[in-house]
Amino acid sequence: MDVKTLSAMIGHVSSATTLDIYSHITTEMQINAAQKIDKGIGKADTTIIEEAVPTPKKRERTMTDFKPKQGKIRKSGTGGIYQISENLWEGRFTPTNAQGKREAHNVYAKTKEECERLLDEMIVEVRQQIQAEKEQMKGMSL
Repeated sequence: MDVKTLSAMIGHVSSATTLDIYSHITTEMQINAAQKIDKGIGKADTTIIEEAVPTPKKRERTMTDFKPKQGKIRKSGTGGIYQISENLWEGRFTPTNAQGKREAHNVYAKTKEECERLLDEMIVEVRQQIQAEKEQMKGMSL
């Protein structure tokens, strides 16, 4: 798999992060590098026997149930839902208010479903408030 796809699937912002964490130097790579250094700097043509190089102990790998990181579930302009802890969800809606400034509104719930419901209700209320403020500002300017 290419690094960019893997990086996106596990939720890394940059593929460089993925490479830093998951790329490792092998014994063969170290031997080749040492031979090139000997040849370039020392002008010596040495051969390193791989058996003479101590190999690090390999740790036993275990299987995991890998699931790719899911991005935002909600559509743009409808807020976002984030899990803060095991039993706490935050719903956030940040619209532009009547004065043209972004204003954050948050709701909290114990379940994702409850947070979805509360966020939907809050969005309706906030949009009504913004519309009322805009109409009030129009009435003042006439």
